[in-house]
Amino acid sequence: MKKLTKKRKILTTLIKKNHIYSIQESIILLKKTTTKKFIESLDVSINLGINPKKSDQNIRNTTLLPHGTGKIKKVAVFTQGENEKLAKNYGADIVGLEDLIEQIKNKKIYFDIAIATPDVMSSVGKIGSILGPRGLMPNPKLGTITNKLKYAIQNAKSGQIFYKNDKNGIIHATIGKINFSEKKIQENLHALLTSLKKSKPKQSKGTYIQKIVISTTMSPGIKIDLSTINNV
Repeated sequence: MKKLTKKRKILTTLIKKNHIYSIQESIILLKKTTTKKFIESLDVSINLGINPKKSDQNIRNTTLLPHGTGKIKKVAVFTQGENEKLAKNYGADIVGLEDLIEQIKNKKIYFDIAIATPDVMSSVGKIGSILGPRGLMPNPKLGTITNKLKYAIQNAKSGQIFYKNDKNGIIHATIGKINFSEKKIQENLHALLTSLKKSKPKQSKGTYIQKIVISTTMSPGIKIDLSTINNV
């Protein structure tokens, strides 16, 4: 039998298996169990009452977290001409087209979010097989194919996250860092849940948000009592 580490013993003592905690209790517990070696990310998994095998029930969207994720995101913009200068002025970290595409073909990806203007999508499409699997392919439904570069770049920099359900109908997202205040964590979670509710497929029947589990990078998941979260 595998010997429990000191860290694991502490976690199993504090967090009771299969117990359901209020959102406030969950945050307090996670703060108690966090490591001092680095500031852990705060992650949430949300089980939805959808049938992921049906394309009209799959969810893919973005939302703006009021307090961001705690991570500085690097934004790349595919564009040309005058828009290159504008994108740089608006805060994009990487701007280009053919040169940027060539770097990506050589497996050099140094950004977290990709934005493109509509006029260059025929070129960007050539690297769709590289960007797609990484969730980096610009998409008009997500606001990442646009001529409104200032708005798109500012959103990407200020806490916009992308989410989609996996094959089991579960949404996985990072909603901040464990050193965020309890209020900021709850407000970020509320923003995600509000966005999810708006994204509910008409074909989805029964309870939509079925289960929420919150955790840090190194902790086990804590199941949250849905009645302790407003507007679930």
